[in-house]
Amino acid sequence: MLTDLVDHLICPVCGADLACEGRVLRCTAGHCFDIAKQGYVNLLPGDARAGTADTAEMVRARVAFLGAGHFSSLAALLAEEVADGLPEAACVLDAGAGTGHYLGAVLERVPGAMGLALDLSKFALRRAVGEHPRIGAAVWDLWRPLPVRTGSINVIMNVFAPRNGAEFHRVLRPDGALVVVTPTGRHLGELVGSLGLLSVDERKPERMAATLGEYFRPERHDEHEISLWLSHPDVDTLVGMGPSAGHIPGEELRQRLAVLPDPVEVTASFRISRFAPA
Repeated sequence: MLTDLVDHLICPVCGADLACEGRVLRCTAGHCFDIAKQGYVNLLPGDARAGTADTAEMVRARVAFLGAGHFSSLAALLAEEVADGLPEAACVLDAGAGTGHYLGAVLERVPGAMGLALDLSKFALRRAVGEHPRIGAAVWDLWRPLPVRTGSINVIMNVFAPRNGAEFHRVLRPDGALVVVTPTGRHLGELVGSLGLLSVDERKPERMAATLGEYFRPERHDEHEISLWLSHPDVDTLVGMGPSAGHIPGEELRQRLAVLPDPVEVTASFRISRFAPA
């Protein structure tokens, strides 16, 4: 799939055009990047560090939880929002794509559209390239200038991931859209106190406005809540795929979880925001 998306990519070293030559992406200045056997490419410089990238264990947990359909209604809502008015030949950039679960749902709604998945985790992108045949994937740090051609993207998706307002604005078409999904303060509220999970910053909407305000104007914001009945193993998996993974030792988590009902009712609460380039 990278061969179909290469026209949307630029060399991260010099900004020149890239072309596919067998299992390699090469720019006109001679910089080259090997395509992994799983089908993704790592465009990061050699001195880059994985940092906060999802680990293999976190990715396995995410695949299991999302594959069980717990967030299927969010995927459907997001696909409807992103697909709204999208031409068939569109290119959708999923910035912080993870396993490609949500990008795959969008592409199912828009035959012919292509999806470019960027994420810092190679483990996640190994899954993303298999999520849908029209997904191409590249390892990248969203805080760096994106290896994407200026004005080439129809829609950017950003689901629970960092937001680089200046770069998002640069790569979007003037008539493009940015669709952002963030948790609200009620997200997983039944578990946060009981299990000691990391809570959502109450000032997240303000921080997002500050990050994007110079480059985007808001078009609409909608909040959605899902009531989930989760078994204790489901909760264990949910914790393992998110930002609280690794913050609570496994045995301690199971001890805290033992005092909760099984299954336990949990509220998933999201805000879907749509922005237009300013």
